[in-house]
Amino acid sequence: MADNKYPVNLLDTPFPMRGDLAKREPGFLKQWQDIQLYKKLRETAKAQNRPKFVLHDGPPYANGEIHLGHAVNKILKDIIVKSKSLSGFDAPYVPGWDCHGLPIEHQIEKITKLDSKAIKANPDIHARIVEYRKANGLDPKSTDLTPAFIRELCRDYAAKQIDIQRKDFIRLGIIGDWENPYRTMDFKTEADIVRTLGKIHANGYMVKGQKPVHWCVDCGSSLAEAEVEYEDKVSPAIDVGFRVVDTAALSKAFGGVNLQDQPAYAVIWTTTPWTLPANQAVTVHAELVYDLIATPKGLLILARDLAEAALKRYDIDANEVIAQAKGAALEGLQLQHPFYERVVPVILGDHVTTDAGTGLVHTAPAHGLEDYVVGLKYKLPTDNPVANNGRFISTTPLFAGQSVWEANPNVLATLEERGVLLANKKLEHSYPHCWRHHTPLIFRATAQWFIAMEKPVDGKSIRDIANQAVADTEFFPAWGRARLEAMIGNRPDWCISRQRNWGVPMTFFIHKESGELHPRSAELLEQVAKLIEKDGIEAWFKLDAAELLGAEAADYDKLKDTLDVWFDSGATHYAVLKQRAELAWPADLYLEGSDQHRGWFQSSLLTGCATEGRAPYKQLLTHGFTVDEKGHKMSKSKGNGIEPQEIFNSIGADMLRLWVASADYSGEMSLSQEILKRTTDAYRRIRNTVRFLLSNISDFSAAQTLPVDQLLTLDRYALVELAAFQQRVTALYERYEFHSAVQEIHAYCSEELGSFYLDIIKDRLYTTGADSSVRRSAQTALWHITLALTKLLAPILSFTAHEVWDVLLPANPGAEENIQLSTWHAVPAVADAATLASQFALVREVRTQVQKDIEVLRADGKLGSSLQAEIALTAAGDTLAALQALGDELKFVLITSKADVAAGADTTVAVTPSEAAKCERCWHYTPTVGSHADHAGLCSRCYGNLFGQGEARQHA
Repeated sequence: MADNKYPVNLLDTPFPMRGDLAKREPGFLKQWQDIQLYKKLRETAKAQNRPKFVLHDGPPYANGEIHLGHAVNKILKDIIVKSKSLSGFDAPYVPGWDCHGLPIEHQIEKITKLDSKAIKANPDIHARIVEYRKANGLDPKSTDLTPAFIRELCRDYAAKQIDIQRKDFIRLGIIGDWENPYRTMDFKTEADIVRTLGKIHANGYMVKGQKPVHWCVDCGSSLAEAEVEYEDKVSPAIDVGFRVVDTAALSKAFGGVNLQDQPAYAVIWTTTPWTLPANQAVTVHAELVYDLIATPKGLLILARDLAEAALKRYDIDANEVIAQAKGAALEGLQLQHPFYERVVPVILGDHVTTDAGTGLVHTAPAHGLEDYVVGLKYKLPTDNPVANNGRFISTTPLFAGQSVWEANPNVLATLEERGVLLANKKLEHSYPHCWRHHTPLIFRATAQWFIAMEKPVDGKSIRDIANQAVADTEFFPAWGRARLEAMIGNRPDWCISRQRNWGVPMTFFIHKESGELHPRSAELLEQVAKLIEKDGIEAWFKLDAAELLGAEAADYDKLKDTLDVWFDSGATHYAVLKQRAELAWPADLYLEGSDQHRGWFQSSLLTGCATEGRAPYKQLLTHGFTVDEKGHKMSKSKGNGIEPQEIFNSIGADMLRLWVASADYSGEMSLSQEILKRTTDAYRRIRNTVRFLLSNISDFSAAQTLPVDQLLTLDRYALVELAAFQQRVTALYERYEFHSAVQEIHAYCSEELGSFYLDIIKDRLYTTGADSSVRRSAQTALWHITLALTKLLAPILSFTAHEVWDVLLPANPGAEENIQLSTWHAVPAVADAATLASQFALVREVRTQVQKDIEVLRADGKLGSSLQAEIALTAAGDTLAALQALGDELKFVLITSKADVAAGADTTVAVTPSEAAKCERCWHYTPTVGSHADHAGLCSRCYGNLFGQGEARQHA
């Protein structure tokens, strides 16, 4: 109607069609900072005595710029916190960072070793190292830096990384206490991590053990399960014969068969020849059937199910099964170690399978967890001949001083020389690697400290408590429960000790002779914690034991180990939640990626169970990883990665937020430029809808809203639909189903508003009197729709919602200065809501049929716009009543110039082109056009609306 020569109510709004988000969002951020929005949120919540909802932030590691996974995680958390705040909760968000551990220490090591890339990224730290070398008279390439100086550099490096990451998190629109985050390297937090350790020890769950753990030779440290990655590796797969020492016992085991003094061998298969020096037994399964097979190479003992494949590997064709026996019959059989003067037994173990090999397992308790467990049962020695550097110790016969990888070919040569190497093949298989160095790990027994999973305290083990805690936790999505249950059920004792510089120390004193902890450990630990609270972890490293132990110091050593970094973050439920007044324990929600079932979710669970007897959270939410449109993992080397900085600098953070909310986070989350384009299209639909709403209430204010009982029927129905829509979306927020919430919002904008309500009321908005009651009725509905929709958008499209709120504020005196300070809109209740909903459901069915019939005539060229149509309807029962109840409003609902209803047996639709003239202003076809000679082109309704007085300005 823009070219109409008669004025219509076409209004404008300062809310632009183009968002220009990338340019304008930083300005909105500044507004939030200027008004101290986070502080005001806390003040508002306190003043209103809101109930708390605490989402505890799983700390990202302080190393490198944020990537897309970081952005997904933080945006999901922000959507939840904002939706909870809008739901009437006090929802504080304290972001945190994980600061200790190997990756940061490794970065400092690279700078000290003059790695050019590391130096370029950290010139300030390199300059400090250069100055340190000069001041201490060291060679310019010297790596001989004191541990204290390395820790100082690690602390500075972590602080720098935090500043880099914090800037980008804020740019994403994440509202939180960014001025006071928690950092695991804060002195108070370090002290409280130590206190958590002390409580676990006091409760009896910390034990010392000589146990096999994943060991990285490059790190010089044990690795937690979460630090282990699996990559393909080619290993020698060998079959080795262990000669049976007592042929009489062998004959008895196989039912008294005559062996005729033939040499007999129990044959094992292994891919780690270097572990054979530590062999202490051969394990069979009690229920498997084993064959005793006569071959040119002697009698061989093989599992029946694997014998054929094994003999093929040995190039043996001539063979005869001379006896069979269950594995249980072989228990206790004595075997000669293949190259040492050591006799080892045959033992039984349930971990033996027929997946590959021979069905007999080489058992070295120092080099395998299952071997260790079965070794405990049989009281086998846990002798570890491999030192921290991955080399055999000096007393190891044949292989002293060799690395385990150097030893492999020498072990094979020794076996060949002794005539017990039956096969040697190459095998490519999945093998544990260090997540930092990407080098193969070894399993080796070391003196370590553990949180014991099975040790009973007051009749319950940590595993028992953790299983109950998992059962008491609510999971989103639900499959997370089974995943965590399986991990808790299968996990070994947690090795919490590390041999590194940059970490929270295990602040215990160890007796030099007995190796026992000081009997006053709890008291001493609290004294150390107070020192750390004042001076940080350096207080422990520089502590003279005599300061606390006096004369006893001569008998005790300070424990040199530091805590596993997963313990640091796992203990933040105590070190953060219990220490900050604005937070609460347990947290309502932990939210992280699916890898954290084996990481932070689990470390938090175990520390919570070991200290408080329950999980430190009530709910766990898991999200998937980001992949490209083909499902491939994103990486810079592949060139398929999209960084969050690229997105918010080009199309805005709201676009990234909308994609995150739109994706089903329960699985992998795909992103590509094409997907971003579709996201942009969806955003445009929402923005255009909001702009239409704002334009048509730009001459309206809160003071002009009409009571519900004064609204037209259609407008009351719009409020009914609005209330239902809001209820659906808020329920989806409550269940963390954001992708469904986005679908609801998009559908509401395009279908409920765009294709129905707004389409119908355009005529009333544009052509009726500007201040007429019928227009104010529509504007009242639009006012409530705009407020409700904007608030529902606010958790996701935070910048856009802020922009809308700024436009609304002048017309909404008394409203909160920022939309995040508000709560969901109170949609006015409609007394006959149920009746209207059922009536309009019938009307909309008829409307759909009318539109279809009109389109048929338009396609045939018999009709122009739908306003040219005149409709004759017949209906019966509730449908007839619903249509008649609209009266003259029916033609506007159908967007036709005339609509008549009559009773009939069925619902029928008859469409005919109008023969009346078309009004130049409203474009309706009506006989009243020309009824006023001074404005012959107008219908009587438009004439009255333009030139009438008061309520002469009409709708019908």
